[in-house]
Amino acid sequence: MGSGFSRIHALMPMPRPPIYIPLTPVALDGTSIPAAASGLHRRKKSFVRRIAGRQQLIRQSVQLAFLLLNFWIGAQFYLFVRYYESGGRTIYIERPPGVEGWLPIAALMNLKLLVSTGEFPQLHPAGLTLLVAFLAISLLLRKAFCSWLCPVGTVSEWLWQGGEAMFGRTFRIWRPLDIALRSLKYILLGVFLYAVGSMSAAATAEFLQSPYGIIADVKMLNFFRAMGTTAAIVIAILLVASVFVKNAWCRYLCPYGALMGLAALVSPARIRRNPDLCIDCAKCARACPAALPVDTNLTIRSAECSACMQCVTVCPAAGALDLTFGRRRTLPAWSVATAVLTIFLALVGLARMTGSWATEVDDATYFRLIPNADQFGHPGR
Repeated sequence: MGSGFSRIHALMPMPRPPIYIPLTPVALDGTSIPAAASGLHRRKKSFVRRIAGRQQLIRQSVQLAFLLLNFWIGAQFYLFVRYYESGGRTIYIERPPGVEGWLPIAALMNLKLLVSTGEFPQLHPAGLTLLVAFLAISLLLRKAFCSWLCPVGTVSEWLWQGGEAMFGRTFRIWRPLDIALRSLKYILLGVFLYAVGSMSAAATAEFLQSPYGIIADVKMLNFFRAMGTTAAIVIAILLVASVFVKNAWCRYLCPYGALMGLAALVSPARIRRNPDLCIDCAKCARACPAALPVDTNLTIRSAECSACMQCVTVCPAAGALDLTFGRRRTLPAWSVATAVLTIFLALVGLARMTGSWATEVDDATYFRLIPNADQFGHPGR
């Protein structure tokens, strides 16, 4: 039995010696290949499950706070106007200076007067303060005013997000047509800048001190209170368009946003993409409300970028996409919120402390002008 077992064992194949693969790659002639050239030690791309709401929750909280602030200002201003319209028979509410944020043309005129005369205006000074604050934000943090503070931008964003939730998608306009439509807001801005710039300092001051200029905010309120059919149709079209096209008004027609975008061109804040860490999923480009090619450009320099950080939020690769200040410093959402609020509150606080915030108009003038606001036409007509 033992000899039989030996014969069987002799017929079994001998085990092969183990094959050892060298950790350092070698060429055919036996020389070593550098690790960097072999590609075996290429940096591994790390992935992170971003908390989708973290970046955007901060921004949306700031948006909501400023939207509610504007509603509060609007309610105060309405009660202020009603007091003078009723001849003093309703509750008296002091005029909220923040309503002048809705008077961008008056703010541009006051900016011209400030530059021309060196004197801070007495009429609608809060509008000038807010314009300077928003320009400062744009110079430092791109067009962050539009995506962090502007109530119209917030409502526009809610509309297209609602459209995506209801219909599963929004639409992007054919690129050549999109570019042509985007130019409209710059054309409108050019018209306003030319109109203001072509006026002399004396003519500008006369305009602001006219009955129309003094109660320009009341004229604005009356536009919405007694809206004509044509204006209502145009606004309805813009609202419907905003459901299907991301930020339709902001993207194509808002001259205020165009001004902020031009200021943002020199901003040191940029969306930057690291190609070594990018996994080419293109989620960032699909998420961008401005339809910018975030997935192919290393740096986004466009005037359309509003620092909304939606591209950064959806990026699944750690470190592949960030909002940066300069070339190195990464700006998380909380730091953008802090900077935006600091600039805004600092300039508003400075205006209050220096007495350059509230418009000073006596009661007799308001009792004379506000009830008869419809009788005062544009001085240039």
